[in-house]
Amino acid sequence: MLGGRPAATAEDLMRSRYTAFVRGDSAHLLASWHPSTRPRRLRLEPGSVWTGLEIVARSGGAMFDAEGVVEFRAQRHDGTLHERSRFVREDGRWFYVDGELDPGSGGSGR
Repeated sequence: MLGGRPAATAEDLMRSRYTAFVRGDSAHLLASWHPSTRPRRLRLEPGSVWTGLEIVARSGGAMFDAEGVVEFRAQRHDGTLHERSRFVREDGRWFYVDGELDPGSGGSGR
């Protein structure tokens, strides 16, 4: 959710999830995770300091698409997380499904 309203695009949701990681907001991360792949609990790494986000590529994920992929690099104090995240839109709401980490990417979690 962005300011109380659902994300309009997959990229918007990915950006809000990045912000949730920065803020340590596991409730938003779980709520925006698709029920088919959502973990029961999410433990964020204490002390993680996120320092930047770069959108590398996107496919689909527009306001009226049903699916989308957003590739991004998120900088942390201890390295870079490079992921291709998959999203689906159901009942007008985007959800994170899963992601594929770049093999050279440092870090874990989405």
